[in-house]
Amino acid sequence: MLVARNLAPVVASMLIIFAVGCGSGESGAELKKFEAENPLGPFEGTDGDFSTTDTGLKYRIVRAGTGEKPRETDAVEVHYEGKLADGTEFDSSYKLQQPVRFPLLKVIDGWTEGLQLVAKGGQIDLIIPSELGYGKKGSRSIPPNATLYFTVELLEIKRINPPTEILEGSESMGTDSPTMESGDPLGPFAGTEAEGDFSTTKSGLKYRVIRPGEGKKPKATDTVRVHYAGTLANGKEFDSSYKRDEPTEFPLDGVIPGWTEGLQLFAEGGKIELIIPSDLGYGPNGQGSIPPNATLYFTVELLKINP
Repeated sequence: MLVARNLAPVVASMLIIFAVGCGSGESGAELKKFEAENPLGPFEGTDGDFSTTDTGLKYRIVRAGTGEKPRETDAVEVHYEGKLADGTEFDSSYKLQQPVRFPLLKVIDGWTEGLQLVAKGGQIDLIIPSELGYGKKGSRSIPPNATLYFTVELLEIKRINPPTEILEGSESMGTDSPTMESGDPLGPFAGTEAEGDFSTTKSGLKYRVIRPGEGKKPKATDTVRVHYAGTLANGKEFDSSYKRDEPTEFPLDGVIPGWTEGLQLFAEGGKIELIIPSDLGYGPNGQGSIPPNATLYFTVELLKINP
């Protein structure tokens, strides 16, 4: 998801996907040993064989669904649960009693690939190797180098046709591109009419509250509903819920750290501008149309808080 990448994504992404807190019952080394001895993890002993894609993603179609399959540029609505090899559940939209929506390009690579294999109304089991998940760093309750085991139901598909120059540009804009981080440190916010200077937190996040909102501010454990737009330093927009004409909802502790921190700085009904350094965003790997080591510039409206 947008922000959830590792969602999440996004996502994610999101844009991601969403790591909501249990923690593993095993240490990292013990978990890897368990994975080696039980390659199907929590799917051991269940019916049906898994297929493997060229990237190493393993999948099993539980219910094929009908009609179209999503494209990587689409947004989807899903129900899902995620587990580690030892059966520890680290996230579940079922427990939140609420499906999750996100752009497929804004979540971990295993989700972007896997959800294109099933049609609307279908259900799929995914075994995602760490290089298609959270890799060597892990993410909160997900240990480094962990294989992830997901069951996902694809409820809805929303077609998105993002500007082709954004997607094409992501292939050519590396860390040395002069268009990415050079010029004014405020990027697309330079010279805007919004009043007030940006403040900087201890983590390096820069923010400017445009509208403070009223009432309570969200906690990291809350789920929030937002409208947002995200751009790169050169002004290229890589994601926008406004263009999809649909707000996005996600757990705050399941998105990039810059969002988790930034959305706790203002209240429901408010609006904020965030300048997120790469170490609080997608880091050296980038994600989808976001190049490696990119600073991200978000405008976010906080519509609702769900504890």
